[in-house]
Amino acid sequence: MVSLRRREFLGGAASAMLAPTHGNSAPVRPPNIVFVMADDLGYRDLGCYGQKQIRTPNIDRLASEGLRFTDAYAGCTVCAPSRSVLMTGYHMGHTSVRANTGGVPLLAGDVTIGEVLKSAGYKTGVFGKWGLGDIGTDGVPWKQGFDEFFGYLHQVHAHFYYPEFLYKNDARYPLPGNGNGRRTTYSHDVIAGQALDFIKRNRNNPFFCYVPFTTPHLELLVPEDSIDPYRGKFPEKPFRDPRNHYAPQDTPRAAYAAMISRMDRDVGRILALIESLGLDNNTIVFFTSDNGAATPLWKDDYFRSTGGLRGHKQNFYEGGIRTPLVARWPGRIQAHSETGHLCSFYDFLPTLAELAGIRKIPKTDGLSLVPTLLGHGNQPRHEYLYWELPRYDARTRQFAKEIPRQALRMGDWKVVRPEPDGPLELYDLETDIAETRNVAAEQPAVMAKVQQFLKEAHTEPRPQAQPEPGGWTG
Repeated sequence: MVSLRRREFLGGAASAMLAPTHGNSAPVRPPNIVFVMADDLGYRDLGCYGQKQIRTPNIDRLASEGLRFTDAYAGCTVCAPSRSVLMTGYHMGHTSVRANTGGVPLLAGDVTIGEVLKSAGYKTGVFGKWGLGDIGTDGVPWKQGFDEFFGYLHQVHAHFYYPEFLYKNDARYPLPGNGNGRRTTYSHDVIAGQALDFIKRNRNNPFFCYVPFTTPHLELLVPEDSIDPYRGKFPEKPFRDPRNHYAPQDTPRAAYAAMISRMDRDVGRILALIESLGLDNNTIVFFTSDNGAATPLWKDDYFRSTGGLRGHKQNFYEGGIRTPLVARWPGRIQAHSETGHLCSFYDFLPTLAELAGIRKIPKTDGLSLVPTLLGHGNQPRHEYLYWELPRYDARTRQFAKEIPRQALRMGDWKVVRPEPDGPLELYDLETDIAETRNVAAEQPAVMAKVQQFLKEAHTEPRPQAQPEPGGWTG
């Protein structure tokens, strides 16, 4: 059965395009959209955000030739829910996937960015880590508006950089020389190559190329040619992931830096290809991360990946949800620009729809960022941004009956419920960006308003059904 949300959208899709025009001329082609997302990259892991020891010249170029956001936020503090927020345009109080198992799928009735852009004639592709539906579910990309998929469907499969196979749509794509302890074909490289091929093949029509890279998520493994420039540069600290199933290289800090630089190299390859095809002036490129840094979880924040922000991936302090975000569109986005506009992943569905000239979109929690991106028009602003992460028991497929961990930002006020059913903490980010001084007791009026918004934003999550692990484990 098609949901009301999807039925209403599909009913209006035929008249959805509102292509830009030049005077009385025919409509011009809407821009190509490339959306690159790292996995567990910290707010300060890029040179354009203050990193001094990891080389990221191509992403830094995106920032210098475009717009850098200082107050952009992921959809959640962990992978799958954050990606659900990005795809559906709903924040964590409303989106479909609120458990981080890697197998919980989007619903058949969800309307994704892929479907919205496809309705306007875009070719749509995903290359990397999907995490929103495995084989046999309604959440797979080809059922959610994407013409092509290549990479990892299940996010636990995506924890490994030398798997025996990836997926090309619903078919296994073998990676030569991998398996039985052998490491020959680095998955990231194949994923990057497939994304480049998609852009080449679709250069004559508008395309949406979504590239959710897996780096620099654990495991800390990268080919030696990327390690070499960093070898001996850092005092190394022995490291083993607490889950004890990764085999990191003997230089974990060099490996981490190298993984980021290798990803940056492939961002450069994407930019070079777009330029060589003559598409530069009609392609907008975004770069961000799916959540905050994981490095403090490892008890090794040598690179200061959070930039002095409190917390890390898995919690709702700034280090767990504030992410880098840069956007470049030559001639349309002002170079060397910066904005403190508050935004989150759920703003991207309406943003990309407006860039594509789409008049009718499904209802979302997001607000288009086009006025901020292009520097003109009235930028609507959120009354607040909202996050939550309910505790989920994968064995019973039930959520705990409690108030979940939550966070909300209202202007410079930031409220955090760090533990389920726990007390709220309040911080003034204007004077306390590191969230060191809880002023909840001193601000009763602010707390009353925030508690009203927390209640308003939360809805009970649906049952998070998922298939038994299969597919990628075979």
